[in-house]
Amino acid sequence: MPFVVLYDANVLYRSTLRDLLIRVAQAGLVQAKWTDQILDEVFDNLTANRPDLDPAKLARTRDLMNRAVRDCLVTGYEPLIDAIDLPDPDDRHVLAAAIKARAQVIVTNNLKDFPPSTLETWDMEAKSPDDFILDQIDLSREAVYSAVQRIADSRENPPATFSNVLAMLERDGLVESAAALRP
Repeated sequence: MPFVVLYDANVLYRSTLRDLLIRVAQAGLVQAKWTDQILDEVFDNLTANRPDLDPAKLARTRDLMNRAVRDCLVTGYEPLIDAIDLPDPDDRHVLAAAIKARAQVIVTNNLKDFPPSTLETWDMEAKSPDDFILDQIDLSREAVYSAVQRIADSRENPPATFSNVLAMLERDGLVESAAALRP
């Protein structure tokens, strides 16, 4: 059975990175988890920062995400929140959900908000999306390469090539992963 990872809101914000993280889960490399609270954060920020995006399309994206990965939504974590101490109290719900889901990894861009000393108690670690995807490349380069190719194939307006998608992922912070996937 694949190991369990929890995706923080900041790694689900950018569409290309979100697409890759979901496709990695669909490929069976990991069991991806998130919560409605994490998705609220993603889509509230998208709505605030990108008023040009159609709210109906954002709602559809959220629905598609929840249908794309089997058993992705974590519930029942709320009682754990108050018992957790993190540098940013607003991130306690993320760790609470990771504990409830028995995640081994929290994928986040805010590594400083999840100190190793706190996560070790729960046998988990926080990883940047770049380090996380590098780990997946080590596990199955073919599966990750295929996920990137499927993203390129799905882009129609405008069309995208494999190299275009790597450039987008690089812009999203996956510098080492993009380099590792270049032919």
